[in-house]
Formats: sequence, structure tokens, C-alpha cells
Amino acid sequence: MTAKKNSHARTDRLITTITGWLAGIILVALTIWGLSTFFELRKYEETNDAQVEEYINPITARVTGYISRINYEENQNVKKGDTLLIIDDSEYQLQQQEANAALLNAQAQMQVLESNVSTTAKTAEASRSQIAAAKAKLWKQQQEYDRYRKLYDAESATKQQLENVETALNVARADYETIVDNYDAAASKVNDIKSQKAVIMAEIERRQALLGRNKLDVSYTVIRAPYDGKMGRRTIQEGQLIQAGQTLAFIVNQATGKWVIANFKETQVSNMHIGQSADIEIDAFPGKTFSGTIESLSPATGSRFSLLPPDNSSGNFVKIVQRIPVRIKLTNNTAETAVLRAGMNATVAISKRHG
Repeated sequence: MTAKKNSHARTDRLITTITGWLAGIILVALTIWGLSTFFELRKYEETNDAQVEEYINPITARVTGYISRINYEENQNVKKGDTLLIIDDSEYQLQQQEANAALLNAQAQMQVLESNVSTTAKTAEASRSQIAAAKAKLWKQQQEYDRYRKLYDAESATKQQLENVETALNVARADYETIVDNYDAAASKVNDIKSQKAVIMAEIERRQALLGRNKLDVSYTVIRAPYDGKMGRRTIQEGQLIQAGQTLAFIVNQATGKWVIANFKETQVSNMHIGQSADIEIDAFPGKTFSGTIESLSPATGSRFSLLPPDNSSGNFVKIVQRIPVRIKLTNNTAETAVLRAGMNATVAISKRHG
């Protein structure tokens, strides 16, 4: 009975000793962790309100039509200029042909006007050359009339002869005036046709602009990648009717690199400045630290850029610590940052020391 009690006592002492050692080890570990955390907090400003960011831009349609072919799959890498999808362009080709025909018609009208100008100018020139002959004829008849008038006054010519000469003078004068009027009319018509040329020229320019627009519409039926990147989720199918302005897909711009937006409390940013280094840990890759530098600090708190910014003058004021978005550029090489994806959560630490 005594031996059994001694055995229990030894067991209790052993358990007490082990428990004491474990408690001591835990206490030492907690103390070390607490001290390291304390010194880290004194040395760094840290936040876990941070995400990896990339430029994610929509691919939109600029014309309406049915999709005839899609050349990409979800999450596919594409190069700048690669054809992503093609829209049926039959209607736009017809519009282009119609605009081209209208342009040719306007140009043909211009050629007709130029021909009319040339013909009318020649007619006017011919009338002008006839003026001199008619004027000479009129002058001759005037001399003839003056001579017969003197003869008649001297009773050396009959009244009938004078009347015949006077009639010939009137005919010559009428012919001269007719030729002058014809020349003036031809010259005026040339000016009228030249003014019509300006109208036709304006019409040609309008038709050229319209044809250019139709060519643009045809080119818009082929949608290409605007830069090197990676396609997002595919939500469209061949044969689907799309509208101008409709978002067809999203592309991640891999050419501009990645960065981190860290939302620090307003009480943490007093010593932060552009160019300051930062240590970044990504939740998806524990134990791996990425490097970065501060590119910029937001000019306002995040809440001020929200759809409905708070109005503290409304009377329902509760003081809330605001956060300032800080943009941090990743300085690791492209191969290291290739594993990162936009939206990944991160923890960012920035030294409190200046410089």
C-alpha cells in the first residue's frame, strides 16, 4: 500500500515538473514573441489591408453585329495585335461600297462641271472674237450711213438709198449688241459653273469622310489585343449578337507590371515618402518576402473617393480612423512576380526610419 502511494507521488512530481517546464518554455516563447513584436511595431508601420493590383481593362465592341469567330480561350496569354474575335462585316462592307459609289458619283459630277467650264469658256472666247468683227462691221455701216446722209442732204442720193443704209446700220448695231450679250452670258455661265465646283468639292470631301468612317466600321469588326496580356473569363459565344459599347472580355495588362495598394491608417503615414522601401508578404506564399518601393500616396483618404463620401456636418459624427491608400511598386524581377495575381491579399511593412 505504501509502495503504491510512493509510485503515485513520483508520478505527480514528474507531471508537475514537466508541466512547469512546458509552462516556462511557453512563457519564454511568449515573452520572446511579445518583445520581437514590440520591437517590430516600434521599427515598422505594418498593415494587412493590402492587395496586389494590375491594370485590368475591358475589351469593348465599337460596332453592332454577330460574332463570327472567337480566337481566344479563358486565361490565354495574347500578344499585342493578336486577333481576339471577328464580327460579321457583311453589312458594313455594303455600306462601304455604297459610300465609295457615292464618292465616285460626286467625282464624276466634278469632271462634268470641269468639261462644262471648258466648253463654256471656249464659247465665250468665240463670242469675244466675233465682237471685234461685229464692231468693225458696225463702224463701216456707220461710215456708210454718214456718207449717204451727206449725199442726201446735198440731194445727191435718194431717200430710199438713205433708208436702206440706215436699215443696214441698225442690223449691224443689233448684231454687235447680240454678240456682246452672248459673250457676257457665256462669261457669267463660266463663273456660275465655277461656283458649282465649290459645292461639288465640298460634297466630295463629305463623301470621302463618310467612306473613311465606313472603312473604320469595317476595321472595327476585327477586335485585336491592345497590348501583351492575359485574357480573363470568356462570357461570349460565336453567333451572339453584340451591341456597340458592350464589354466582351477583360484583359490583364502584363506589360505595365504589378503593384500593391496598401491602406495604412492615417496615424501611420506621417513618416512615409516616395522612394521608401517596403517589405511585402503575400498570403498565398507564406514565408516569401517581396520587395517594393513607395510610388505615391493618395491625395485623399479612401472614403473620399467612394460613391457616397461621408458628410460629417450631418450631425451623426463618429470619429473613425481613416486609411490612406499607398501605391507600392514591386521591385522583384518579372519571373518572381509572375506568380502573383491581381486581388491577392498582402501584408506590407514599411520602416519608420527616414530615408
